[in-house]
Amino acid sequence: MNSRRSFIRKATAISAIPTLSSFVNLTQPRLEEIQKEALKKSPTELAEDEDFWSFIKQSYTVSPQIINLNNGGVSPSPKPVQDSLERLNHYANECPSYYMWGIMDQGREPLRENIAKFAGVSPEEIAFNRNTTEALDTIILGMPLQKGDEVILCEYDYPNMLNAWRQREMRDGIVLKWIDLKLPSDDKKALTQPYLDAITGKTKVIHVTHMINYNGQIMPVKEISDLAHKKGIEVVCDGAHTFAHIDFKIPDLGCDYFGTSLHKWLGAPIGNGLLWMKKEKIATVYPLLPNPNPKTDNIRKFENLGTRSFMIEQSIGEALNFQYALGNERKEARLRYLRDYWAKNALAISDRVSIQTSLSKEFSCALAVVGIDGLMGREIAKTFFDKYKIHTTQRTKIDINGSRVTPHVYTSINDLDRLLTAIEYLTKG
Repeated sequence: MNSRRSFIRKATAISAIPTLSSFVNLTQPRLEEIQKEALKKSPTELAEDEDFWSFIKQSYTVSPQIINLNNGGVSPSPKPVQDSLERLNHYANECPSYYMWGIMDQGREPLRENIAKFAGVSPEEIAFNRNTTEALDTIILGMPLQKGDEVILCEYDYPNMLNAWRQREMRDGIVLKWIDLKLPSDDKKALTQPYLDAITGKTKVIHVTHMINYNGQIMPVKEISDLAHKKGIEVVCDGAHTFAHIDFKIPDLGCDYFGTSLHKWLGAPIGNGLLWMKKEKIATVYPLLPNPNPKTDNIRKFENLGTRSFMIEQSIGEALNFQYALGNERKEARLRYLRDYWAKNALAISDRVSIQTSLSKEFSCALAVVGIDGLMGREIAKTFFDKYKIHTTQRTKIDINGSRVTPHVYTSINDLDRLLTAIEYLTKG
């Protein structure tokens, strides 16, 4: 029995000082040499060290047949996370009702503490679920809003969340106030003023997306939250694309509610999400899936899912290990370096090329959209894949029309050079 419990503790533990040596197979002298050199460099300097990032790439099992530049929708898990999931799955299936429910479930509270520490919040404010949609739908459909209450949002917010708000409009008679944003933008005032202008005496909630999925625009959530709170308005933040992507803690945003997907930039197994809300808000929000005491202030009331895959959930711990070993600052710096490499070189190819994403550090990171005059986004993405086996995704929304390109830490400069070749080909068509 003790060995079984020990197995779970090890599977969910966060190392005090994680090292990358756990994640790749290299000779010890070479490994020590790489790590020693890495520690001498700043995140910005290390971002350009192709030897180091080639070393990191060994932790992934990505297809050699496809260049994956659509890492924004869902990220591949590093091999240690895949291995953890496989181990836990075998273990659970030895006797599911005992090992999964009786033993493995005991890893949830240590895991809650670990993810809360990473996010900079109390573990009593964190609930596990399956994705950002489930997290934010819980908030949107559970908040105490009445007929006539106003919610401010925009068409660039994610469709699933907009559908949830429209359902509340239909069911409860709340009023949705739509603002216009001109994207991309490097102007903080231009991004905050529309929210301020839309506020009335009936405004109860502002819904804001930390990083807009259509083009990677980072929104000034802290400033929006501050102006909202001065007027007694709550802020719901969609953090699907920023958690473990850019270096921040949830309290930095100043919002009241936050949801994200852990299978995006953290690299946890697919089907992991996170819900956070301020402790004083918990009792006022009804759970999406009923709980015996829906008005309790215990955050766990939002986890009443029934039978779920504890194996998927518990492998979050290994994803956290990998993130800590890599380092938030190093990861963000590399992602921004890769984005700048392809985007700035693409602009030099032809005046037909447009980058429909801010290249400012404050307003963007890995996600960016490339447009080519005369072509629709779907045409660009189709040619990328059909001719060059580069996987991206088309983005066409209001002023955005192009293909969204999202590299990851395993992406090489050679991959991006092939992308630039594809862009040049399209400009000559």
